[in-house]
Amino acid sequence: FCDKTFEGYNIDIPSRSMTLTKEDAIAMYREMQMVRRLEMAADSSYKHKLIRGFCHLCTGQEAVPVGLEGAIAKEDAVITAYRCHGFTYMRGASPFGILAELMGRKEGVSKGKGGSMHMYAPNFYGGNGIVGAQVPLGAGIAFAQKYKDEKTCTVALYGDGAANQGQVFEAYNMAKLWDLPVIFMCENNKYGMGTAAGRAAANTDYYTRGQYIPGLRVNGMDVLAVRQAVAYAREYAINGNGPMVLEMKTYRYGGHSMSDPGTTYRTREEIQHMRSTSDPITGYKHRLLEAGVMTEEDIKAIDKQAKKIIDEALAKAKAVPEPDAAELWDDVYAKGSEVPYLRGRVPEETHYYNVD
Repeated sequence: FCDKTFEGYNIDIPSRSMTLTKEDAIAMYREMQMVRRLEMAADSSYKHKLIRGFCHLCTGQEAVPVGLEGAIAKEDAVITAYRCHGFTYMRGASPFGILAELMGRKEGVSKGKGGSMHMYAPNFYGGNGIVGAQVPLGAGIAFAQKYKDEKTCTVALYGDGAANQGQVFEAYNMAKLWDLPVIFMCENNKYGMGTAAGRAAANTDYYTRGQYIPGLRVNGMDVLAVRQAVAYAREYAINGNGPMVLEMKTYRYGGHSMSDPGTTYRTREEIQHMRSTSDPITGYKHRLLEAGVMTEEDIKAIDKQAKKIIDEALAKAKAVPEPDAAELWDDVYAKGSEVPYLRGRVPEETHYYNVD
């Protein structure tokens, strides 16, 4: 890693060297390509009106979910905001289940009821639509992990746009007060919706804003740096040292959501510059080739396979019907804990559960 890959606040930085197996190195390239293809399919499907409503893509930010997953255990927990497709996939959901959910189909990961912002997978707590609300929830998950004396941690992600929320600082305080095993990870993609970070925050060094919590700023466009930093923070957290704040400096190529062209508050030249100089997949590919880990033919084979998998998942998802309207009332309460009735928009829509 170069000198500016990591910057520390009240803590030493991780080692600038790391060792990977060939299999892990190749897998990270494959997974970034899968996340990129998944988001491309979502983009196309939205433009063809197969996906409706809110839809936030992580194109350009693929190194974060892939590097994160490579550094944690399956037993660890992850919770994030609404730019969640990549994390849902990396936590174990299938491309078919994600695409079906995006289109509101009954075989989606949330049975077609959650859509883009509310997806779940093993030890993945969403997909949350309220800005910043997932941060205190993440602290709560970490509290449960400590209470049960588990050797696990929680990664609570949020964007630079949510970093000024009061609840974020309340979560910081509680997490440090009780030394909870939580990693607060800020994905700083430079813009909160259409507002540049410097226009919204008096201090844009997000990794220092935990005050009494140590922090690291990381090159979030480098999948290896992300993996190294998260592994370092995880080791710190699960050994009783409490929380750490990680700031991932990254960049989204598209707008905030599909309704945002993303070019009214930044220039096309800026986007193209980031694509050509900092793309996480292209940069990692060059490193693999230079190290002799893969050949151009190997790369092309993985790219082709990723496209095939996503194309097949998309075709399969399109063929699945939407959930029946009668299922609207299901899953509001866990079975056995239902209230006697649930109100609709008008009295005539009141739904009565069969409870004793």
